[in-house]
Amino acid sequence: PRAGDAGARLGLAATQMYLGHFAVTDTETGRFLAFARSSRGALGLAGAEGEPFRVWLDDWIAESENPSGLPMRLSAAQDGTAIDLVLSSAKPVVLQGERGLSRKGPEPGNASYYYSFTRMPARGTVRLAGQTLGVEGLAWMDREWSTSALGKDLVGWDWFALQLDDGRDLMFFQLRRRDGGIDRHSQGALVDPEGAVRPLGPDDLRIETLATWQSPRSGVSYPARWRLTDPSGGLVLELTPRIADQELIVGPRYWEGAVLVRGREGGRAIAGHGYVELVGYGER
Repeated sequence: PRAGDAGARLGLAATQMYLGHFAVTDTETGRFLAFARSSRGALGLAGAEGEPFRVWLDDWIAESENPSGLPMRLSAAQDGTAIDLVLSSAKPVVLQGERGLSRKGPEPGNASYYYSFTRMPARGTVRLAGQTLGVEGLAWMDREWSTSALGKDLVGWDWFALQLDDGRDLMFFQLRRRDGGIDRHSQGALVDPEGAVRPLGPDDLRIETLATWQSPRSGVSYPARWRLTDPSGGLVLELTPRIADQELIVGPRYWEGAVLVRGREGGRAIAGHGYVELVGYGER
């Protein structure tokens, strides 16, 4: 899972309201469990601190005693579902966009500050249906903040975060325009096994939708399978959701979930796993 989803996603305004989303995809049973919380920052119920690093919303917590913020502990529990994980980082931080400034449109305010830890060894426990499981694997953490990001002609985005079995990681988001086109500020990065970054512009990755899925709850249709092609490098990847229904209706409504990755580069087979976020579908 994306580490940023397990921790609290913060919306800090003058009223100091905090919002958190917590989701688990259980691929063995085909269940998708999603929860949301919100709270004011009064009386220590929610908040954020830089030194030592700690972000919390009731007992949903991301924290570290190390000044660098790593290793980081994530813990959250609700309605019998829980995680307790410790994350480190196998690669240096990636500054997305222009040294960390990720532009989302032509105006100066259409941007966010954005960095990623794309490959984070994780170890701990997950509790599902009364059973506590020891787990280990790889996480991905995004940290992005802004006052106003999208330009007025944009309706949403498709965001991809992929960890390939050959040690490379790929992030790319495409911004969708109201006229149905893809905005020129779509961008991403390909990170090699040692952490070197190749920036990706809108012409460096072609995204094709191969199937759709309609939510039985909201009635909204989302893309449900994709082909990603790097025309210059010969990399072709096909992404398939681990389960179809990973739609979150937790105040905001969007689809965000785990995907399997299969593909090729030249004559070599490529595999991996990742996460996809789809925002703005079905909005008027």
